[in-house]
Amino acid sequence: MRNWKPIFIENSRVPVWLSKVAPLNIAAITMFFVVFARGEVDDTTRRHETIHFQQTLEMFLFGMIIVYVWDYLHGLIRYFHNWQGQLSIRGHKFTSAANKAYHRIRAEQEAYMAEDDPEYLSIGRRRYAWLVDYEV
Repeated sequence: MRNWKPIFIENSRVPVWLSKVAPLNIAAITMFFVVFARGEVDDTTRRHETIHFQQTLEMFLFGMIIVYVWDYLHGLIRYFHNWQGQLSIRGHKFTSAANKAYHRIRAEQEAYMAEDDPEYLSIGRRRYAWLVDYEV
């Protein structure tokens, strides 16, 4: 399973539609074994979304959804009054508590931290580490 890769669908409208209800502008999204991307997928986005695919394999679809939503809601409550003037992992200012809550989801933290490492998926990634190495 470690070498499995998702199916990438480029130039999709799915991220555009989801961005209308999300606290951020979605460029690509993993939905179990398929990644929908607004445009063409670069190597960084490919790694980021493949990390999410591997997380989904570890937790199965419903487990991943439960943990992801739990982390988001926990972060939303935790950072409701504590987000202004702070920066994300990528160095962007948070635009709202919802935006910070999204970036503090454990699955997102692992994906953002490792998306620039070409070796991470093949030799550096430990199974389930994102559940214990990161906190909301």
